[in-house]
Formats: sequence, C-alpha cells, structure tokens
Amino acid sequence: MTGSTWGGEQLDLNAYLARIGYAGDRRPTLETLRALHAAHGAAIGFENVEIVLGRPILLDLEALQAKMVRQRRGGYCYEQNLLYAAALERLGFQVSGLGARIRMGEDKVRAVTHALLKVELAGTEWITDVGFGGEALLAPLPLRDGVEEAQGAWTFGLVYEKESEAWVLRSRHADGWFDLYAFGTEQRFPADYAVFNHYISTHPRSPFTGKIVVQKPGSELRRTLVGRELTLTRPDWSREVREAAPEEIPGLLDTAFGITLSAADAEALVATYGE
Repeated sequence: MTGSTWGGEQLDLNAYLARIGYAGDRRPTLETLRALHAAHGAAIGFENVEIVLGRPILLDLEALQAKMVRQRRGGYCYEQNLLYAAALERLGFQVSGLGARIRMGEDKVRAVTHALLKVELAGTEWITDVGFGGEALLAPLPLRDGVEEAQGAWTFGLVYEKESEAWVLRSRHADGWFDLYAFGTEQRFPADYAVFNHYISTHPRSPFTGKIVVQKPGSELRRTLVGRELTLTRPDWSREVREAAPEEIPGLLDTAFGITLSAADAEALVATYGE
C-alpha cells in the first residue's frame, strides 16, 4: 500500500514532540525509536475517562491531537498507538499495525482487541507499543523468538507458540513468566482499530465501560487506578493499595498519571462516583 496509512502528514509534529518532551534526533534510527517510545510512555497516561463520562472515543488524527497533545489528556491503546504511528510515519519509519488477544496470565482465547505496532529497521522487525497501560513495554523489543530484555527494573520476553501460531509478549513476575498478550503478524489498519474500538468502548462486558481505568508504567514504579482503588507496584512485586476518595481523583490523575482534566470534566467524573 502506498501513501499515508497513519495520517502522518496531518500531524503537528513539533507539538507532539513537545508534548512528550522529546528534543532529540529526528532521523528514523533505532536510537530515535527507543527514545520516542520511552518519551511517549513517560508523558501520556493510559485512561478511559471519556468512556466513563459517556462519550465516544474518536480516532481521527485531529481528535487524537486535540485530546492527547493540546488538552494534555491520555488515552487507551487505539488512541495512543494511532497518534504514535502517525509520528513514526511522519519521521520516516516503516510502521505497520498489529492486533493482539489479551491474556493477562490466562489461557482463555479472547477476541483481538489490542493494538500494537511493528517497525522494520535495516531488515529487523521491532515491536513497539505505548498503549498497554501498567505493564506496557518501556522500549521496543526485537521480534525474535526467545528474546528477553530488562527495561528499567522489569523484564520482558517474546516467544513464538507453534501450536497457536502466535507471538506472546511476557513479563517476568515474582513466580515466573506472565503472558500479557498474544499477536499474529497479519497487518492491521486504522479501519480495523475503528471496529475494535467500537466494541471495547461500548460493550457492557468490556473492562473499560463500567469503571475508570487509569495506568502509568514506569522504570521503577507502576501506578494503576481502577475504580477508586489505587495500586502502586514496585519491582519486588510488593504492592501498596488504598481507596481514593471521589473528590481527590481529578488531582490524583494530574499528579500521579499526568492527565489534566478540565474543571467541567473533573466535576463530572467526581459526580459519577455518586451515581
């Protein structure tokens, strides 16, 4: 397919790079890819606030820029990886989309609902994903069977399962490897993500339609807010868990997750906890 797949020509690249705090080399190299992945993940939190407030998730590039760049909000996998893909495309990377089945330690076969990206550089394929939330990769991984890599205090790995003909992204937990998601190599496009997005943002069995889910990965600390339960996870797998009061949640989103709500949205979010 020729031409723009991800809308890179519509991206305000300078604004995006300023949003993620990146001022480095713009050549499409592995070093640039690593730096962009790290900067995006550190700057833009994972969140489903729009869904909780009863609004649709818009995936056109202008809406993504308005929300995550100008309003300094976050997003979930489709939003984040579509914005990221546009930036990669604009910078000259060879980027394609993939789809994954969430596992989170279970053997259950789920539908393909997660978006991730693949970048080819000098004949090597890399997985890069800034939209998986709390256990998201902090850097790209080479698409190679058996690869293991420490990223910050965490360790990730990829294995190829012959029986399922799928690649599996894993995270090393205290008791061994933990499967995060499984994906194939079929190329996915924005139109595919639009269909997945509709299901995930509207179906009553979706994990994102019933309560707030906000997450932020970090090299030494992972933060998660699900409903009112705030969890801080450290590299030794110790967890600090507490219940947040509804009125403190907007401030918590700002200070702990880097997500800035308007006054009206903050008030509406607090009100949802009283319903």
